[in-house]
Amino acid sequence: MEYKALAEELENGIVKISVTGFLDAHTAPDFEELLKSKIQEGKVKIIVDMEELDYISSTGLGVFMGYIEEIREKGGDIKFINIPNKIYRIFSVLGFTSIYEIYDKLQDAIKEF
Repeated sequence: MEYKALAEELENGIVKISVTGFLDAHTAPDFEELLKSKIQEGKVKIIVDMEELDYISSTGLGVFMGYIEEIREKGGDIKFINIPNKIYRIFSVLGFTSIYEIYDKLQDAIKEF
């Protein structure tokens, strides 16, 4: 399955990024550019929808860690929704579940901003 990341602006300056396919060493630079462009636009309230994500590598995970401090310093956050079980297990083992907020529903994540 090919990689895709689509950014969609929601209410109150929140951006939802839907990631599809594989987020790995080959695709992480594209995802990083998308994330950086949103931060430069001042869009720091970010929800990442992983419902269609099949795989994430350490490089993909590193993109989130690389920007979370800057995003939080600017008053924003990255929240995750619809994480598939196999990816949630990786998040859990690496301690991401204590660093990031994870929700089942988009509306629940929006409410927390």
